[in-house]
Amino acid sequence: MRKSFLVFLILLACYVALQVPLTRCMAQRPLVVRLGYIPDGRVLRVALGDQRLLASEFSMLRLMLYFGSLVESWKRQVLVPPEYFNMYRTAEAAIKLDPYNMDAYYFSQAAFTWEVGHAGDVNRLLKYGMKYRHWDWYLPYFIGFNAAYFLKDFKTGADYMRQAAELSGNALLARLSARYFYESGRSELGIAFLRSMIGRERDPKVRQAYQLRLQALERVHQIEKAVAEFRQRYQRLPKRIEELVALGLLPDLPADPYGGTFFLDASGRVRSNSNFSKIRQ
Repeated sequence: MRKSFLVFLILLACYVALQVPLTRCMAQRPLVVRLGYIPDGRVLRVALGDQRLLASEFSMLRLMLYFGSLVESWKRQVLVPPEYFNMYRTAEAAIKLDPYNMDAYYFSQAAFTWEVGHAGDVNRLLKYGMKYRHWDWYLPYFIGFNAAYFLKDFKTGADYMRQAAELSGNALLARLSARYFYESGRSELGIAFLRSMIGRERDPKVRQAYQLRLQALERVHQIEKAVAEFRQRYQRLPKRIEELVALGLLPDLPADPYGGTFFLDASGRVRSNSNFSKIRQ
């Protein structure tokens, strides 16, 4: 019995000796995993041969894990500089390895348009995918939205929306003409798009990113409507959002879910000092 107790004490001491530095190491670990560099997708496609489909899936798995760690940092209000270049290269490589990998297109649409404003680069990937996924109406739908909403190219937006309508048989998409994009408020258009994406998105981390963006856009739209009513009443633009609250046009000052503060610029546009991103420095 005494010998067993001695062995127990030795094992307990070893456990404590290992647990303390392990706990310290875990506490000091980076909040975001490293993504790293990936070779050009065309080179990988030749080098990997029959294994390219598996490599495409693995690339997206790494990318989703990395993006998930970024989303966790947003929730903790921690500013982390993301590896946007490597993120894009990884998504691009996944598409070149397997142009039928829909997850890569979904992710690119979520990560590189709203946060970093690279809608043109995303559209390039989507157009590449259309050569293969020629039956898929989502790709022209994304291209059309990006062209109209981000790039202000309403003609291109309408053209691709028409293609999406023809592929899907959805009459609503056919009505998203150049005139519709031009006359619709960008916030309303963005809110409608984000709501549709949240309903379709399977990955919880990407869905959280969309939901955060939707909250911000809904609050921007709330302020925009109050600004429009103020302008109609007083034939001028308000100088500060607080004016809208004081006149009862807003119940209170909406909070920016990205942690910043909303304000009006000289043209009356709603801005935030967060730039609607938790991960920019």
